[in-house]
Amino acid sequence: MHQNNEQAKEHGATTHLANAPERDHGCIVIASEKATRFGGNKLMAKLNGTPLIQYALQATDALFAKRVVVTRSAETAELCRAQSVETIHHHEPYRNDAIRLGMDALGPCRSITFVQADQPLISTHSIAKLLRAFEEDPACIWRCSFDGQPGAPVLFPRWAFAELRQLPPRKGGGFVAAEHPEQVGTIEVASKWELFDVDTVEDLQALQHHLHQHRCE
Repeated sequence: MHQNNEQAKEHGATTHLANAPERDHGCIVIASEKATRFGGNKLMAKLNGTPLIQYALQATDALFAKRVVVTRSAETAELCRAQSVETIHHHEPYRNDAIRLGMDALGPCRSITFVQADQPLISTHSIAKLLRAFEEDPACIWRCSFDGQPGAPVLFPRWAFAELRQLPPRKGGGFVAAEHPEQVGTIEVASKWELFDVDTVEDLQALQHHLHQHRCE
Protein backbone atom coordinates (compact mmCIF):
# COMPACT_ATOMS: atom_id res chain seq x y z
CA MET A 1 0.00 0.00 0.00
CA HIS A 2 1.31 3.43 -0.89
CA GLN A 3 0.70 6.32 1.49
CA ASN A 4 -2.53 7.98 0.40
CA ASN A 5 -2.77 11.64 -0.44
CA GLU A 6 -4.69 12.43 2.75
CA GLN A 7 -1.87 11.05 4.89
CA ALA A 8 0.76 12.83 2.83
CA LYS A 9 -1.01 16.15 3.29
CA GLU A 10 -1.65 15.43 6.98
CA HIS A 11 1.91 14.53 7.89
CA GLY A 12 4.14 16.04 5.22
CA ALA A 13 6.55 14.20 3.01
CA THR A 14 7.42 10.60 3.85
CA THR A 15 10.87 10.12 5.36
CA HIS A 16 13.39 9.12 2.70
CA LEU A 17 15.46 6.06 3.47
CA ALA A 18 18.63 8.11 3.05
CA ASN A 19 17.52 10.20 6.06
CA ALA A 20 16.52 7.23 8.21
CA PRO A 21 18.42 6.56 11.44
CA GLU A 22 20.63 3.56 12.08
CA ARG A 23 18.79 0.35 11.37
CA ASP A 24 19.77 -1.71 14.42
CA HIS A 25 16.43 -1.10 16.11
CA GLY A 26 13.47 -3.43 16.64
CA CYS A 27 9.77 -2.78 16.22
CA ILE A 28 6.79 -4.62 17.69
CA VAL A 29 3.41 -3.88 16.14
CA ILE A 30 0.84 -4.65 18.83
CA ALA A 31 -2.22 -6.09 17.10
CA SER A 32 -3.52 -8.21 19.96
CA GLU A 33 -6.40 -6.21 21.40
CA LYS A 34 -9.63 -8.18 21.83
CA ALA A 35 -11.64 -5.27 20.36
CA THR A 36 -14.77 -6.12 22.34
CA ARG A 37 -15.98 -2.50 22.06
CA PHE A 38 -15.64 -2.63 18.28
CA GLY A 39 -17.64 -5.83 17.95
CA GLY A 40 -15.26 -7.65 15.62
CA ASN A 41 -11.73 -7.66 14.22
CA LYS A 42 -11.18 -3.93 13.99
CA LEU A 43 -7.75 -4.31 12.40
CA MET A 44 -9.35 -5.76 9.28
CA ALA A 45 -11.98 -3.00 9.20
CA LYS A 46 -11.36 -0.60 6.35
CA LEU A 47 -10.42 3.05 6.36
CA ASN A 48 -10.46 4.57 2.87
CA GLY A 49 -10.84 1.01 1.60
CA THR A 50 -7.69 -0.25 3.34
CA PRO A 51 -7.54 -2.51 6.42
CA LEU A 52 -6.37 -0.66 9.55
CA ILE A 53 -3.46 -3.04 10.09
CA GLN A 54 -2.07 -2.08 6.68
CA TYR A 55 -1.47 1.48 7.84
CA ALA A 56 0.77 0.28 10.67
CA LEU A 57 2.71 -1.90 8.25
CA GLN A 58 3.19 1.06 5.93
CA ALA A 59 4.25 3.45 8.70
CA THR A 60 6.91 1.06 10.04
CA ASP A 61 8.25 -0.21 6.72
CA ALA A 62 12.02 -0.01 6.12
CA LEU A 63 12.90 1.79 9.37
CA PHE A 64 13.93 -1.17 11.49
CA ALA A 65 16.47 -3.96 11.47
CA LYS A 66 13.66 -6.30 12.51
CA ARG A 67 9.91 -5.93 12.87
CA VAL A 68 7.30 -8.31 14.19
CA VAL A 69 3.50 -8.15 14.40
CA VAL A 70 1.91 -9.81 17.44
CA THR A 71 -1.76 -10.71 17.00
CA ARG A 72 -4.53 -13.00 18.20
CA SER A 73 -6.28 -12.84 14.82
CA ALA A 74 -5.61 -15.53 12.21
CA GLU A 75 -6.95 -13.20 9.51
CA THR A 76 -4.60 -10.39 10.54
CA ALA A 77 -1.67 -12.81 10.72
CA GLU A 78 -2.44 -14.08 7.22
CA LEU A 79 -2.49 -10.55 5.76
CA CYS A 80 0.86 -9.72 7.37
CA ARG A 81 2.56 -12.96 6.37
CA ALA A 82 1.36 -12.52 2.79
CA GLN A 83 3.57 -9.40 2.76
CA SER A 84 6.53 -11.26 4.31
CA VAL A 85 6.11 -9.50 7.65
CA GLU A 86 7.13 -11.72 10.55
CA THR A 87 4.05 -12.40 12.65
CA ILE A 88 3.35 -14.10 15.97
CA HIS A 89 -0.17 -15.57 16.08
CA HIS A 90 -0.96 -16.35 19.70
CA HIS A 91 -3.77 -16.99 22.16
CA GLU A 92 -2.28 -15.48 25.31
CA PRO A 93 -4.74 -13.33 27.27
CA TYR A 94 -2.97 -10.07 28.14
CA ARG A 95 -0.98 -7.16 26.71
CA ASN A 96 2.10 -8.09 28.76
CA ASP A 97 2.01 -11.52 27.06
CA ALA A 98 2.03 -9.90 23.61
CA ILE A 99 5.01 -7.74 24.59
CA ARG A 100 6.99 -10.72 25.89
CA LEU A 101 6.26 -12.78 22.76
CA GLY A 102 7.29 -9.90 20.51
CA MET A 103 10.53 -9.36 22.39
CA ASP A 104 11.36 -13.09 22.18
CA ALA A 105 10.90 -12.91 18.41
CA LEU A 106 13.02 -9.78 17.96
CA GLY A 107 16.13 -10.99 19.70
CA PRO A 108 19.00 -8.55 20.51
CA CYS A 109 18.63 -4.91 19.50
CA ARG A 110 19.47 -1.45 20.78
CA SER A 111 15.92 -0.25 21.12
CA ILE A 112 12.36 -1.47 20.68
CA THR A 113 9.59 0.75 19.35
CA PHE A 114 6.04 -0.31 20.17
CA VAL A 115 3.47 0.70 17.56
CA GLN A 116 -0.25 0.29 18.16
CA ALA A 117 -1.97 -1.19 15.11
CA ASP A 118 -5.18 0.72 15.80
CA GLN A 119 -3.57 4.15 15.22
CA PRO A 120 -3.81 4.23 11.43
CA LEU A 121 -2.64 7.82 10.90
CA ILE A 122 0.66 7.53 12.73
CA SER A 123 3.27 8.53 10.18
CA THR A 124 6.61 7.14 9.10
CA HIS A 125 7.99 10.63 9.70
CA SER A 126 6.98 10.61 13.38
CA ILE A 127 8.37 7.12 14.00
CA ALA A 128 11.64 8.16 12.37
CA LYS A 129 11.72 11.18 14.70
CA LEU A 130 11.57 8.79 17.67
CA LEU A 131 14.56 6.91 16.31
CA ARG A 132 16.52 10.10 15.69
CA ALA A 133 15.74 11.31 19.21
CA PHE A 134 17.11 8.04 20.57
CA GLU A 135 20.30 8.45 18.57
CA GLU A 136 20.77 11.85 20.21
CA ASP A 137 19.91 10.62 23.73
CA PRO A 138 19.92 6.81 24.01
CA ALA A 139 19.28 6.85 27.77
CA CYS A 140 15.67 8.05 27.36
CA ILE A 141 12.37 6.35 26.80
CA TRP A 142 10.93 8.28 23.86
CA ARG A 143 7.21 8.85 23.31
CA CYS A 144 5.15 10.55 20.63
CA SER A 145 3.18 13.50 21.93
CA PHE A 146 0.70 16.10 20.70
CA ASP A 147 0.06 19.40 22.45
CA GLY A 148 2.01 18.17 25.45
CA GLN A 149 0.01 14.96 25.89
CA PRO A 150 2.20 11.86 25.50
CA GLY A 151 0.95 8.70 23.84
CA ALA A 152 2.06 5.90 21.55
CA PRO A 153 4.24 4.90 19.70
CA VAL A 154 6.88 4.52 22.41
CA LEU A 155 10.56 3.65 22.02
CA PHE A 156 12.38 1.84 24.84
CA PRO A 157 16.17 1.61 25.20
CA ARG A 158 17.89 -1.61 26.19
CA TRP A 159 18.01 -0.80 29.92
CA ALA A 160 14.18 -1.07 30.05
CA PHE A 161 13.94 -4.50 28.41
CA ALA A 162 14.06 -6.51 31.63
CA GLU A 163 11.17 -4.50 33.08
CA LEU A 164 9.16 -4.94 29.89
CA ARG A 165 9.61 -8.70 30.13
CA GLN A 166 8.38 -8.67 33.72
CA LEU A 167 5.28 -6.49 33.31
CA PRO A 168 2.34 -7.26 35.59
CA PRO A 169 -0.67 -8.93 33.94
CA ARG A 170 -2.68 -6.64 31.64
CA LYS A 171 -0.02 -3.91 31.74
CA GLY A 172 1.80 -2.47 28.73
CA GLY A 173 4.87 -0.37 28.11
CA GLY A 174 3.22 2.70 29.60
CA PHE A 175 3.62 1.06 33.00
CA VAL A 176 7.41 1.08 32.63
CA ALA A 177 7.42 4.67 31.34
CA ALA A 178 5.37 5.76 34.37
CA GLU A 179 7.93 4.14 36.68
CA HIS A 180 10.70 6.33 35.20
CA PRO A 181 9.16 9.77 34.46
CA GLU A 182 12.53 11.48 34.77
CA GLN A 183 13.85 9.39 31.87
CA VAL A 184 10.97 9.96 29.45
CA GLY A 185 11.38 12.31 26.50
CA THR A 186 8.82 13.24 23.85
CA ILE A 187 8.72 14.21 20.21
CA GLU A 188 5.80 16.23 18.90
CA VAL A 189 3.70 14.81 16.07
CA ALA A 190 2.04 16.93 13.40
CA SER A 191 -1.60 16.33 14.32
CA LYS A 192 -3.76 14.90 17.10
CA TRP A 193 -5.08 12.42 14.52
CA GLU A 194 -1.73 10.64 14.43
CA LEU A 195 -2.33 9.49 18.01
CA PHE A 196 -6.03 8.78 17.53
CA ASP A 197 -6.79 5.13 18.18
CA VAL A 198 -9.81 3.24 16.90
CA ASP A 199 -11.69 1.49 19.70
CA THR A 200 -15.24 1.62 18.36
CA VAL A 201 -17.09 1.73 15.05
CA GLU A 202 -17.87 5.36 15.88
CA ASP A 203 -14.14 6.09 16.18
CA LEU A 204 -13.59 4.63 12.72
CA GLN A 205 -16.42 6.73 11.32
CA ALA A 206 -14.96 9.86 12.94
CA LEU A 207 -11.58 9.14 11.39
CA GLN A 208 -13.14 8.53 7.99
CA HIS A 209 -15.03 11.82 8.31
CA HIS A 210 -11.80 13.63 9.19
CA LEU A 211 -10.04 12.23 6.11
CA HIS A 212 -12.98 13.15 3.90
CA GLN A 213 -13.00 16.71 5.23
CA HIS A 214 -9.24 17.01 4.82
CA ARG A 215 -9.46 15.80 1.24
CA CYS A 216 -12.15 18.36 0.46
CA GLU A 217 -10.20 21.31 1.90
